[in-house]
Amino acid sequence: MKKEDLKIVFMGTPEFAVETLKTLVDNQYNVVAVVTQPDRPVGRHQNEVQPSEVKKFALAHNLPVLQPEKMKDPAFIETLRSYEANLQVVVAFRMLPEVVWDMPKYGTFNVHAALLPQYRGAAPINWAVINGETQTGVTTFFLDKDIDTGRIILQKPFEIPDTADVEYVYDGLMHLGAEICLETLEKIVAADGLPESMPQAELEGRFKQLYGAPKLNKQVCEINWNRPCKRIYDFIRGLSPYPGAWTTLLGPNGKEVVLKIFKTAKTDRNVGMRPGTIVVYKGLLYITTADCMLRIDELQLAGKNRMNARDFLNGNKNIENYIIK
Repeated sequence: MKKEDLKIVFMGTPEFAVETLKTLVDNQYNVVAVVTQPDRPVGRHQNEVQPSEVKKFALAHNLPVLQPEKMKDPAFIETLRSYEANLQVVVAFRMLPEVVWDMPKYGTFNVHAALLPQYRGAAPINWAVINGETQTGVTTFFLDKDIDTGRIILQKPFEIPDTADVEYVYDGLMHLGAEICLETLEKIVAADGLPESMPQAELEGRFKQLYGAPKLNKQVCEINWNRPCKRIYDFIRGLSPYPGAWTTLLGPNGKEVVLKIFKTAKTDRNVGMRPGTIVVYKGLLYITTADCMLRIDELQLAGKNRMNARDFLNGNKNIENYIIK
């Protein structure tokens, strides 16, 4: 088979997927259509409709764009089938029904931002950092009936420095995902559409414990100050810059305000105070945990801009009078 024989439908929505789509276009693969989410309202008042990053790229490169509200919509299925694609590539998109992923002759493969079977789910990058992993990676696998369980084609590892936040890992995996997609396509072409793949069960022995990567919500992102310093440090960087770890401050006047924390530093200093106690020492801001104090370096009060801790302290002289709920 030659790569010109592949007719590819690409499916994805966020910036993370754009890098892979760009790689397909730059390497002259025949992308016959792009599927992405419908335009969504954005902004504080939800009065501006914004296309996805994938749609913006697709339109700029004259690629047909499909934006179904429901993946089982008969009209969408009929239109998708009309492109006669023999392969589908999925990056950072929604779950597909069987009628969609089973449509192409050579199947549908997904680029997943983790080393499967580890971190199956919607937020693998966040959860890898939250759990203090020192390595993650990307996986290509064929879709099947269950979420992130299909046969693995290729994997590439990625090291996570102890100081890295989600933004760093996201950027690294975004580019690595494009690379592994290209290598997977080359493998499919070389194998006439039938590349070697392996069941995920063969890889489960690599891991002492398998973790999921469920979708994040506001409740999940609340900081529990009764945990050890290292766990909270990883939790915060695993949610930075988005969606952001948060806690609630209770002021002397009884008013509550949400505080997001984006950057911290571990310490080995234990002052014997209740976890969640605010401490200002030598011009630096700390909050106590189950064992040691955590230094707060970048934060944001609700309704304010993100700032460094020194600027925050300059504008909040009485912060030690606040209590963390």
